[in-house]
Amino acid sequence: MSTVFTKIIDGEIPGRFVYRDDEVVAFLTIEPIAYGHTLIVPVEEVDKWTDLAPATWARLNQVAQKIGAAIVESFGSSRAGYLIAGFEVPHAHIHVFPADDMSGYNLASVMRANETDPAKMDEAAAKLRAHLGVGEDGRPA
Repeated sequence: MSTVFTKIIDGEIPGRFVYRDDEVVAFLTIEPIAYGHTLIVPVEEVDKWTDLAPATWARLNQVAQKIGAAIVESFGSSRAGYLIAGFEVPHAHIHVFPADDMSGYNLASVMRANETDPAKMDEAAAKLRAHLGVGEDGRPA
């Protein structure tokens, strides 16, 4: 059975993509620590990051670094937070988010999907896409 991330990648569930290539996608989480909170996900459905092929793990981190730089530029945060948890969806992923302190490292304090402002979510995705030079599908514009 496909994970929710695979359903987003395959277009069965909508997602706000900010990056996409043949191996890795990045899209905004629906439960962000802050607007701009992005998940970097391998296309291949692997549960634990420790089980990813080394080349896939390296590629995820390359994309995470690129997204992190875009987050700092787009949102003016002092850093881009980076977190691996993986308990909520059994599909390896990296959380990258605007961070000015350690509070973002507590995923218990996320905004729930019904608490986010859809316009602010769309604006956050648009900022990142503009910085990364990609279209709404996450591919180069």
